[in-house]
Amino acid sequence: MTSQSKQLPEQDSHVPAEVWVQADPTPNRAGPSTGKLLLLGCFTLIFAGIFGLTFVLAALFFYSDMIFPGVYVMGVNLGSMNQTEAAAILQERWLQQQVVLDHSDGTWTVLAADLGMYLDTEATVEQAHAQGRSLDSALDILQGGLHSQPVWSFDSAKAASTLASAAPHLAVAPKNAEVRIEQGNVLEIPASDGRTMDMDRTMAYLTADPVQVLLNGHLPLAIQPVPPAVTDVDVSHLVAEARRLLSSTVTLRAYDPVSDESTEWIITAQSWGSWLSLTADPDNREQFRWVADQSAAEHFLDTQFPGLGEGRYLDSEILIPTLTTAISTQQPLVTARIFHHPRQHLVQPGETLAGIGRAYGIPYPWIQQANSGSDLLQAGDTITIPSTDEMLPLPPIENKRIVINMSQQRVWVYEDGQTKWDWPVSTGIDSSPTAPGLFQIQSHEPNAYASNWDLWMPSFLGIYRPLPTADFMNGFHGFPTRNGSTLLWTGDLGHQVTYGCVLLSSDNASLLYDWAEEGVVVEIQP
Repeated sequence: MTSQSKQLPEQDSHVPAEVWVQADPTPNRAGPSTGKLLLLGCFTLIFAGIFGLTFVLAALFFYSDMIFPGVYVMGVNLGSMNQTEAAAILQERWLQQQVVLDHSDGTWTVLAADLGMYLDTEATVEQAHAQGRSLDSALDILQGGLHSQPVWSFDSAKAASTLASAAPHLAVAPKNAEVRIEQGNVLEIPASDGRTMDMDRTMAYLTADPVQVLLNGHLPLAIQPVPPAVTDVDVSHLVAEARRLLSSTVTLRAYDPVSDESTEWIITAQSWGSWLSLTADPDNREQFRWVADQSAAEHFLDTQFPGLGEGRYLDSEILIPTLTTAISTQQPLVTARIFHHPRQHLVQPGETLAGIGRAYGIPYPWIQQANSGSDLLQAGDTITIPSTDEMLPLPPIENKRIVINMSQQRVWVYEDGQTKWDWPVSTGIDSSPTAPGLFQIQSHEPNAYASNWDLWMPSFLGIYRPLPTADFMNGFHGFPTRNGSTLLWTGDLGHQVTYGCVLLSSDNASLLYDWAEEGVVVEIQP
């Protein structure tokens, strides 16, 4: 076997030998490490800035008047509101806070403020503002919010006043037992309890825990029953009395002093029983009394007496008590007066108050007073004419009447429909006339003095006031005197001569003075 060897070629002395260099396995980190440090430093500075800014903002919020987020009062989220905004919202909310008053038959709603529950808005907002500014409250907010309780006060006097105002609306009056007569049958009407608010118990419940009442929004009212004054037992003995009166009838005779006519109706138990009942006297239950249902009685009068005609009526305030007494005492006859409503007049061209007064028989100052005192008339105006009853203020005397005719200057005196006297008279002169119309004997003066005319008038009978507010009257009188001796107008009977009165001879005036009691109707014809 031949051995071979390989020789390296001979190097050229002019060519440098090739140098082989092995790389260092450890990297060179000088460049990259410096960049990361710079980046980290930037982040640190930014984080520190944000943290610092956050700290500053938090500090500013902490010391501001802003309320922390998550703070609630009365269910209202006050978070991020300032104290002024929170106070306005809470005050508005409180003013709408209601409490329901509960009772057996329903409810009655009032405002909490009306029950004396007043919100201290300033203290409530300050308390809400403090929430979150302590460690414990801050943790509560972070765990889902914090409900701060309102600060409020309770005024028991205000509550008592409100409850007292509500009490009448909740009260039910008890009903006494009674006996009625309906369609000819005797009916026993049972008694029933009433109710009223027990103020003492209700206030005791409220003042014991007003907070709970406010939170619940309900106040149960203590109600106590009110027993009737007359029980079923008390009226049992009245049945026999009611049955005794079943056969009672009353004749109602209504007199119209204007027309001098009377109208009669017979009232039976079947009709008066619809508005009249019998009950025991609460002060003495062995006794009884009759009680009229005013509304039912007025309906009875309106439907039973349609023949009165338009403009005329019976005064129920006077008639019902009179009928009640007559029925209970079995009086056979009741008299009543027919009244007249005021009338309306459409003013025609050229009309005056004086002329309208003469046409209606009402002195014109009375018409003036009924129309706000105005005497300015225009055609087309509607004015009120007072009722003739204003000239007849006294109960009329039915069987006597005095009629004067100014055109004939005579007077006729009637009694029981018959002429008693027929005399000449003298009425007022044109410048001071006697007013036509229906009047009444209203006063008696043996010798009246007229200061305006310096006259003494014997046997004076006052019949009407020329002015509604006057303290003097026109009336009948005999021959007047002046200066204590001068006798006037003795030769003037049958002619207009007076200043508004009606002149009679002194003898006739004396007769009329004694005969005509107050209430006799005087009819003065034009």
